[in-house]
Amino acid sequence: MTRRPTVAIAHDYLTQRGGAERVVLAMAAAFPEATIHTTVYDPDATFPEFRDLRIETSWLNRIGFFRRHHRFALPLLPLAASATRIDADLVLASSSGWAHGFRSSGHKVVYCYSPARWLYQSRRYLGDNASRAESLALRLLRPFLVWWDRRAARSADAYVAISSIVQDRILSEYDRTSVVLPAPRPNTVDRPSVPMPEIIHWLDGRPFELCISRLLPYKNVGAVIQAYAEEPHRRLVVVGRGPMGAELRAAAPDNVCLLEDIADGEIAWLYRQSRALIAISHEDFGLTPLEAASFGKPSIVLRWGGYMETMIEHVTALFVEDPSAASLRDALAQLDVREWDVEQIKEHADRYDESVFVEAIRELVKSHLGGAAAR
Repeated sequence: MTRRPTVAIAHDYLTQRGGAERVVLAMAAAFPEATIHTTVYDPDATFPEFRDLRIETSWLNRIGFFRRHHRFALPLLPLAASATRIDADLVLASSSGWAHGFRSSGHKVVYCYSPARWLYQSRRYLGDNASRAESLALRLLRPFLVWWDRRAARSADAYVAISSIVQDRILSEYDRTSVVLPAPRPNTVDRPSVPMPEIIHWLDGRPFELCISRLLPYKNVGAVIQAYAEEPHRRLVVVGRGPMGAELRAAAPDNVCLLEDIADGEIAWLYRQSRALIAISHEDFGLTPLEAASFGKPSIVLRWGGYMETMIEHVTALFVEDPSAASLRDALAQLDVREWDVEQIKEHADRYDESVFVEAIRELVKSHLGGAAAR
């Protein structure tokens, strides 16, 4: 009796609730018998669905501090990744810096969100707020990390890019060709809404916009908050956490509410109640405008990167030319007077349904296994 090929999934680290972690959950839906391998895993900090999946971690996971603060593990992460050996016919590596360096006994296909932003785009990714220790560590380790990263890239059988801008970057940094497979939009729209009484009280019947983002420099959440500080009659809800959390909370005026670690049902309620999503970050793809679109909500996005591939101007989104408070205020004024076709927005989001991604990733894996069905 012929043995069915085995597939494993690899991911950098499971310590946050972001778009990449949602992609890993979609990969797990495509290959429900796959074990997920990662460097560190904090079940309280990422999506609760991971608790129901088989997860194996590196030796680094034994150090609790790194589970809570993976950024401080920078000198050790390449060692932990290189020491991780996965016994499977094919490893599907979800990577923006580390999982492509996991060793595999079989094939390795890398689904790449970007060659490491903190390594090749460190100024934009870390901004001017990087600590002195972070800056010094990156400067000292950079030659080794670039060598390690490019060697890891050569170990893959194939690369799959999340967008065409990432495809170009993979070619530039790794000299590797790739195919493009867009990420699936989150299925939050299928979740029942869970009202948030404290937000209802704070809004007091007034409309609001929504910003869902990790609080990192390249996300430009500070510019969003500044715009609302200059528009006190508007209301904004920001959902996210990250290194800039304390700074942004200190800068937030009374008409901006910052939340973190809320449930998908609460996210669904916020989407349904909001007027629009604000996303003026430098994104190589950008999932949240597609998530908003699944609820029939338009977005205000930056005319850059992945948004130019996934959003349609004046149909699903308004574009701003630069991530500034002034540009966002101009777009908000347009939002006030524009009418949107809700069904057309939803139809666009359906092109990125998880079922589309699951079918495509299964076919891709099957082609690398010589047409054999995987489990």
